[in-house]
Amino acid sequence: MVKLNYDVLVNAPSYINPVKDRELDLRGLKIPQIENLSMTKDGNDVIDLTDNDLRRLDGFPKMPRLKGVLAANNRISRIDLDLGKHLPNLTTLILTNNMIEELGDLDPLAELEHLQWLSLMDNPVATKKYYRSYVIHRCPKVRILDFRAVKEKERRQAAEMFSGTEGTQLAASLSAQNARTFEPGEGLKKAAKAYQGPSPEEAAKIRKAIKQATTLEEVTRLEKLLQTGQVPDVQQRGPPKAKNQNEDEMEVEEEEEE
Repeated sequence: MVKLNYDVLVNAPSYINPVKDRELDLRGLKIPQIENLSMTKDGNDVIDLTDNDLRRLDGFPKMPRLKGVLAANNRISRIDLDLGKHLPNLTTLILTNNMIEELGDLDPLAELEHLQWLSLMDNPVATKKYYRSYVIHRCPKVRILDFRAVKEKERRQAAEMFSGTEGTQLAASLSAQNARTFEPGEGLKKAAKAYQGPSPEEAAKIRKAIKQATTLEEVTRLEKLLQTGQVPDVQQRGPPKAKNQNEDEMEVEEEEEE
């Protein structure tokens, strides 16, 4: 394991990524916890923490500039209750293949007022009843959840599901599921699931996305997605950060028409 200290941070690659954001690369270092990021002086738009050994998504100082955190393939089971205070402008959060179990564990995400892109694929919580509706209810500005556009129909259904006395009680009961005590080191009890590569259906999507790519930049973006264990949607020819609001609205409208 590698402690996230001055030596690691000063030697970590920091570069302009394909979508013109300043990105700090901390991938694959087996970092056990987030710390000492104040040394970066909030100089990055994106921090890549993929393929480490994180148990909790916490330890961030106040970082108003940071808008993207990539933390796929860790052991994260808990999220800092004050994450929204520390990362007030976060728009993209990738938590694919972690260990978040209960819907209530996602409640801190509600404090991320600008969150638009969220992936919780390959977490136990993603198999829970009401999962997608609950996330849409708690994070109303999320536009893409698990690489699928959030439709207006889904927003209406989530609003109806959690409105009124019964809906409020349902939301409260789901939220209460995170009222659990975690002993130190509990996240070590379960090994993180290694990414096993794409299924045949996912492989077909990958081939189609690469075939549709017309520039080197697009190919680079696809490779970046795939390195984090993410399968690009064939309609999504760049990473989430590359889209603008109008393009997202068009995508939502097109899916509703289908």
